[in-house]
Amino acid sequence: MNYSEADLLPLSALQHLLFCPRQCALIHIERIWAENLFTAEGRILHEKTHTPATERKRAVRVEYSLPLRSLRLGLTGKADVVEFHSTGGSSSGEVPYPVEYKRGKPKADDSDLVQLCAQALCLEEMLGVRVHEGALFYGRERRRTRVQFDESMRHRTEKAALDLHEMVAAGRTPQPEYGKKCKSCSLQDACLPRACSSKKAVSKYLASALEEK
Repeated sequence: MNYSEADLLPLSALQHLLFCPRQCALIHIERIWAENLFTAEGRILHEKTHTPATERKRAVRVEYSLPLRSLRLGLTGKADVVEFHSTGGSSSGEVPYPVEYKRGKPKADDSDLVQLCAQALCLEEMLGVRVHEGALFYGRERRRTRVQFDESMRHRTEKAALDLHEMVAAGRTPQPEYGKKCKSCSLQDACLPRACSSKKAVSKYLASALEEK
């Protein structure tokens, strides 16, 4: 079953979902957004790649801010960079190689990997070619990390896309689960993870607030 154009969701939401389902719901269901140092650094890192342009580097054609879409997965978005490596034939003999730019360093979870794999699946559907690998470029390390799109990663990505559509269709925001990753989230003030994670936490929060007055 393919999704309609009206049902397409942002490809970037996959990264939000796997990082934190509540963050994803706040952004894509409740339409809440806030910026902090980390998101600002990420935006600055993306400035060049978010300007549509084409470059030629020897046998490689480089496309910046390339529009992507998959009706099968129900996703739409833009790839920071897609390199088209020539196979030695005509322009039709090119192999796409998506490159996603991220601030910081590789994450412990696979949220960045899934987002990149989703770009590859979009390219496959749009161009009718197999995309075997791509890369993540992390601003702190200043180098690329190669990513292989094996069957396990493809399955994980397809499941994430399905989970995303189910969550948005249900229109429900998950309860918060406070953890280390909350410290880097720009939506702390809207999410209130410490205060809302449990009834006990709420009581503690209110008691603490009263003591401070």
